[in-house]
Amino acid sequence: IPIFFSIKGISLKQVKAVAALVLCSFLPINLSADDFIQWQTANVQLLRGSSYEVGSDSRRTLVTGEYANRFSYGDLFIFVDYSIPDSGDNSYYGEITPRFSFSKMTGSDWSTGIFKDFYLTTQIEKGEGGLQRYLSGFGTDLDVEGFRFLRLNILNRHNPDREERTWQFFVAWNYPFEVNGRPWLFEGFSDWIGSEGGNTVENQLFVPRLLVDVSDWVDQPAGKLQMGVEWQYWHNKFGIDGVTESVPQLQVKWVF
Repeated sequence: IPIFFSIKGISLKQVKAVAALVLCSFLPINLSADDFIQWQTANVQLLRGSSYEVGSDSRRTLVTGEYANRFSYGDLFIFVDYSIPDSGDNSYYGEITPRFSFSKMTGSDWSTGIFKDFYLTTQIEKGEGGLQRYLSGFGTDLDVEGFRFLRLNILNRHNPDREERTWQFFVAWNYPFEVNGRPWLFEGFSDWIGSEGGNTVENQLFVPRLLVDVSDWVDQPAGKLQMGVEWQYWHNKFGIDGVTESVPQLQVKWVF
């Protein structure tokens, strides 16, 4: 863990402040007795990696906050990344993705075969320098043995600064397992994004994580503290032709 707090120009106090700022925007909220929110979770992560190809410095620390819930009409996922390069300006990026269940909205069971449900999916992306994207489409949850979840979304992607629209395919997974009685987690996501006319080229982002539960190290219940590695592989990053990023990162994750 000390590697995260020995970065030039960044103190433990600053990291805590950033983590609090990231998380405060979507900490779980108790919404009365109507059970509108049926399940929710939040976590904050510290990541440290190098070999970044785009940005002011190839080495940086990321503070990430994630929040997810299941509500009466679907589910919601939010994340915010705060990027702290060893030199240069800090930056942020976030997404909010509400999905609306056809089963819950219609009162009918839409499950069939391995498809647990179908969703109307929306997404907003927001980043530094006025970056914004609006996405909409359809999603599904797959019923695959061993997975907590396996989600697919197929979306129409709109950049308001450009006339061209494109497509995006998204998959996210969460697969818990044990090794010698110790809980492990293989999770992650992947995006495959089409080109936007002559402005960008097709690009693929693949972000798997392998984490081990070390909650007992700090006398906490299982599932609270996880450590491991995340690999970010981004072919044609941001749609820039020929820019491929392959960044292994150390990760510490605290679940609230």
